[in-house]
Amino acid sequence: MLRDRTLRLQYGSRMEAVSVLGTQISADVYGAAPAGAVSFSVKHTAGVQVEVVTDDQSQVAPANGGKQWPLDHRTILKLSMNKASTEANDNKVTVNYYGEDGGPPIDQAGVFLTGIGISLDVDADRDGVVEKNNPRKGTWTWGPDGQGAILLVNCDKDNPFISGLDCDDEKIFSKEDLRDMSRMILRTEGPQRLPAGYEMVLYIPMSDSDKVGVFYVENPFFGQRYIHVLGRRKLYHVVKYTGGSAELEFFVEGLRFPDDTFPGLVSINISLLESLTEGIPRAPIFIDTVVFRVAPWIMTPNTLAPVNVFVCSVKDNYLFLKEVKSLVSKASCDLKVCFGYMNRGDRWMQGPDFGYVTREPLFEVVTSLDSFGNLEVSPPVTVNGKAYPLGRILIGSSFPTSAGRRMTKVVRDFLYAQQVQSPVELYSDWLTVGHVDEFVTFVPLPDKKQFRMLMASTSACYKLFREKQKEGHGEATMFKGYSGTDTKRVTINKVLSNEVMVQENQYVQRCIDWNRDILKKELGLTEKDIIDLPALFKIDKMGKAMAYFPNMVNMIVLCRDLGIPKPFGPIIEGDCCLEAHVRSLLEPLGLMCSFIDDISSYHKMLGEVHCGTNVHRKPFSFKWWHVIP
Repeated sequence: MLRDRTLRLQYGSRMEAVSVLGTQISADVYGAAPAGAVSFSVKHTAGVQVEVVTDDQSQVAPANGGKQWPLDHRTILKLSMNKASTEANDNKVTVNYYGEDGGPPIDQAGVFLTGIGISLDVDADRDGVVEKNNPRKGTWTWGPDGQGAILLVNCDKDNPFISGLDCDDEKIFSKEDLRDMSRMILRTEGPQRLPAGYEMVLYIPMSDSDKVGVFYVENPFFGQRYIHVLGRRKLYHVVKYTGGSAELEFFVEGLRFPDDTFPGLVSINISLLESLTEGIPRAPIFIDTVVFRVAPWIMTPNTLAPVNVFVCSVKDNYLFLKEVKSLVSKASCDLKVCFGYMNRGDRWMQGPDFGYVTREPLFEVVTSLDSFGNLEVSPPVTVNGKAYPLGRILIGSSFPTSAGRRMTKVVRDFLYAQQVQSPVELYSDWLTVGHVDEFVTFVPLPDKKQFRMLMASTSACYKLFREKQKEGHGEATMFKGYSGTDTKRVTINKVLSNEVMVQENQYVQRCIDWNRDILKKELGLTEKDIIDLPALFKIDKMGKAMAYFPNMVNMIVLCRDLGIPKPFGPIIEGDCCLEAHVRSLLEPLGLMCSFIDDISSYHKMLGEVHCGTNVHRKPFSFKWWHVIP
């Protein structure tokens, strides 16, 4: 925002003023006129442009003062400069007043001007360059043709020797920290010193003080130091004017992601303050503003290529680790093991040195639905002409007409506030743990759709078992090779004859089908986009469902390599019929199935392979700011 200001001329005297390039000064020519004056002329140096404005009529005043205008209370002068001064007061404007006789001037008023260029600049066109004075730097718009600067939340920890996140402190410890920040440049041009009574102040609104931090680069050529100048407890910073043509470099970090009370926009301002007289506070005569949007929190779907796989090392998962390592080597990505000193016995903790965000409810009860297994994201989809180029977040909740468990409102509000991956709420409260990854996942394919959605299906399992029973394999045994505590022999015949289990799984299938219909509608899918993986569940004492054998849909997806929970299904002719069936569904599509034994280390604790691992994936090539929410 540029602020034009009014200057009150006084006849018989000459004033001094600063003119910021690109702005105008309105001079009251009528109020400064001496008694008896009926007309005036204007003389000015070449560095000043003067317009004589009466109502909406404007004329350019020649520099030599050779033209006179009638004196009118509606007439003002518009003064501007387009070139910076080399010395203070090196330009001037003189107004000569004339009486009725048309003789020489009866008096005059004037102003000495110092031209100064001030521009607070950011990468408003998002091309990686901080361009000078982009006209749209003070606004922010979405879409491929949108403009406005971008800011990251600096929520990782680049220095392993500090306890908090980078955004929690007011220091820069390394160059890596700077890579998480956006550059901002204050460009100034003018004489070696500002005239007396002027100063520049960089400031932020009080409402943004907990959302943005700014560091100044001190001594950019000799032993750089980064000084925290704006942010928490620092609303303004007096900027030292260095004279000549100068660029002062700042680094800006985000402190908070968007949420329901913060739309994500922050502003930073530079003002030139002027003191009219001693004892009166300085007032702004020029303001330049830049606007940033804090980058949203974005999830990466299974269709993106893996970079690192994270898994914890605990006392009972050595064999699991060994199998995951083998899978990761096939996928040509890296395995990062979080050892005991880091995970402190938590097998579900999924990655060091990563940015993270927390939301803590004040009054709501936190449940298992607030865990990350209840937070998934689809691949990019188009639904009824509406594109979701970054996919859609999937979260589990309670049945719409029940008062069951839901993800806490503060977390749901946070997810919706990100805007770029519009969430879809599914029904997962029917499960003991209640996570969406217990019944749905996605795998990449090289066809037009580019993915398939996999869903757990009890109907598919019963159909397979009945087929095997008809083929004479009713006595095929499950859980063979698993040395668990339950030593009862389980066969296909026993599963199919267990009427209670049949009814329980009919109920489970209805719950899954409810979600199937939601997903087809909200992701724009048809039945040919869905593959059913056999699954069985059992109902606990609270009426919730848990996997009867390791739940194969809860897999880890590393491009075409899938790490699937080993189901320990019925053995027929030396092979697990569940594994063989899944291979027949997925491997013709170019996917490779590796079955990982997680039954002791994860399944018995109500989790599977996906729950015990995390994947750092390559980011989207699509630019999130091109989304139109």
